[in-house]
This record gives sequence, C-alpha cells and structure tokens, in this order.
Amino acid sequence: MKESTVREHVESSVELRGALLRLRRATGLPVVFGGLLHETRGLRIGELNGAATPALHGLAISAGSGLGGKCLALGRPCAVTDYRSARHITHEYDGPVSAEGLRSVIAVPVVVRRKVRGVLYGALRDALPVGERVFDAAVAAARDVEQALAVRDEVRELLAPPPPGPSWEEVRQAYGELRALAPKVADPELRERLLAVCGRLETASAFPASLPGVTLTPRETDVLAAVASGATNATAAARLGLRPETVKGYLRSAMRRLGAHTRMEAVVAARRAGALP
Repeated sequence: MKESTVREHVESSVELRGALLRLRRATGLPVVFGGLLHETRGLRIGELNGAATPALHGLAISAGSGLGGKCLALGRPCAVTDYRSARHITHEYDGPVSAEGLRSVIAVPVVVRRKVRGVLYGALRDALPVGERVFDAAVAAARDVEQALAVRDEVRELLAPPPPGPSWEEVRQAYGELRALAPKVADPELRERLLAVCGRLETASAFPASLPGVTLTPRETDVLAAVASGATNATAAARLGLRPETVKGYLRSAMRRLGAHTRMEAVVAARRAGALP
C-alpha cells in the first residue's frame, strides 16, 4: 500500500474516532462503534468506544447482512429496539452483538457523493427505543466524517498531476510541511529562511496569479496550506500547535478575504492569488 494511502487511512480513522467520541459524549450512549469502507478490505468495525469486550473489533460487515449491512445496502439510517429478536434484519452477527450485551442499536451511513463510505453505530444494553435526540446526534456525527472524507477526495483530485508534465503534489506537500514547521523554529534567522523558501514556492506556482491584491496573514496561510494537503481542522490544529476552534477562526477569516464559501474554494482562490503554490 502506498505511503499516501496509508496516511489517508490513518487520518480517516482519526476522524472516525473523534466523531464517535463526540457522539458518545453528546448522547450518553454506553457503546459507539463504526468502520469505513476500503476497496481491498470492505467494511470492518475498526473503532469502538465504550466496548466491554473485543467481540466487535475487526468484524467484517457484508451489504445486506445484519443491521449495519442493511444500512450499508440502503444508504440510510436503520435501527432496532431489540437486536436479538428483530425480524427485519438478518442475524449473522448475533454472536458478537450478544457477547457485547447490546440490545437497542442504531446504524447511520457515511455517504460521500451518493456512495456509502462507512457506518456509525450507537447502542444500548437495554431494549429501549432510540430517541430523536440520539438519532440526530448520530446523523451529525456521520456528517462530520463525510465532510472530512469529501475534503480529502477533493484535495486528491485537485493535486492530481495533469499528464504530461511535472506533478505539484510533492511540492505542495513540502510547502505545507514547511509552513507548519516554521512557527516552531526558535532561531529567528532560520525561521525567516524557511519562510523565504515558502515564498519562493508560492511564486513558483504552476498557475499564474489571477486574483491580485489579496493578502493573507501568516497563520491564515498556514491553515490553508494544511487544508490544501487534505488535513481536517483537528489534524491541522495538531500540526500547527493550535486549538481546533482557532483553526476554524483562521479558516473563516481567510475565506472572507478570498470571497470563498467552502474550504476548497478558499484553497483554489488562494492559489489564484499566488498565496499558495
């Protein structure tokens, strides 16, 4: 597997883990879990929070099988009040579900460009109906993962080198790493040299500036460089040593300056302005 693909899988897992943690905190569900669909591995339960046993970890989910498989096949949320006695699902996974002691379960799909890319689950150990508040929170958690995957897809397409000609993916990756590294360098002379290199990469862009007069602050540029590499707000915050809310603030400010309405519009506009390579 290519290094870039491995990195994407790791970052996707981080987003999924964060979404599940937020779902559990928002709803008080005792168990949340989920998995993303990979071309070579299919859908496997890769992230669990609150599980008492390893019974569900690594479980392969087939389309149409069990609650998650039904959700995967239909592309819409599904729920059962009592998993073991539910009549409108198949029961291939009763063993692991019973081993974990789960009764009431909800499954919500992660859908990007009309394609199911994963499933998020929330569960109770009692046979109780899942309320609307829990349902809405599960859908919101799935939307968070969808946004992260959609951004990564758009960035991958944007960075794909046009044949024939040189690829800018490595140049842009290096630029983003330098922007993240520069603020952490204590030596002011070395920090200025790193920023000067960044400036040279900006002016060497493959696309001539078509939005002159737009100026971004250094931190706005740092955040957009991270977003351009496919980083989510949480990943960008970790790279830059900032809080996720601070990253959101810089991103909103940059979008206003650039007249952009989405993250990717901001990246494209910054490149047109010559602020990013």
